[in-house]
Amino acid sequence: MKKTLTAIALAAIAFYAHAADKLSIAATAVPHSEILEFIKPALAKQGVTLDIKVFTDYVQPNVQVAEKKLDANFFQHQPYLSEFNKGKGTNLLNVAGVHVEPFGAYSNKVKKLADLKEGATVAIPNDATNGGRALLLLDKAGVIKLKDNKNILATAKDIVHNPKKLKIRELEAATLPRVLNQVDLALINTNYALEAKLNPSKDALLIEGNDSPYVNILVARPDNSATPAMKKLVAALHSAETKKFILEKYKGAVVPAF
Repeated sequence: MKKTLTAIALAAIAFYAHAADKLSIAATAVPHSEILEFIKPALAKQGVTLDIKVFTDYVQPNVQVAEKKLDANFFQHQPYLSEFNKGKGTNLLNVAGVHVEPFGAYSNKVKKLADLKEGATVAIPNDATNGGRALLLLDKAGVIKLKDNKNILATAKDIVHNPKKLKIRELEAATLPRVLNQVDLALINTNYALEAKLNPSKDALLIEGNDSPYVNILVARPDNSATPAMKKLVAALHSAETKKFILEKYKGAVVPAF
């Protein structure tokens, strides 16, 4: 009887140890889930199993981590996370910066920004930080002028000079590649541009530099952000092998930030 109880106890310990080394992570498809898939075999050798859940939106990945339905997510930058925490009352944490996706402007109707006609329609993301990021990029290019060209939360109401009388349309970020034929210009997050088979380094009429401050980050909760499994995940994301994978696969469309 004693031996049976000991065996059961050991089995229980083994089960919980195994469970502690499994990480469920939300990610957008490109490039985030692809990067996670790349490091998955190396982590498995270290005893960490990655369960990657692909999402198409920017809200549920944070909601499900906050509700402890998932352990972490990988899809956003710090300004977006800060705004989400503030608006939703969550306290999700930036665990590690991984890469930058230079934000770009795309068009199926004009070859260069100077060709935009008066009254042209420009689509931007409808979430606060990425919408502001789009407007800041247009300001930097001289297409519009904002009241404050440092304000990441700028909106169309902050445009003080719009010489071409551009019409700004705010749409969900994931839908922007699909409306390219309906608008004159769309400012698209690189992950969605890549999913739509757009090449940011070739197809974008306007793109952020590699010094963009919008580093995509691994996000978790205070209770699990420093677990052994999470530390192994960070080390794998920051490895020389991962950097080489990013550089070779995305050819400048995604830039390592470590």
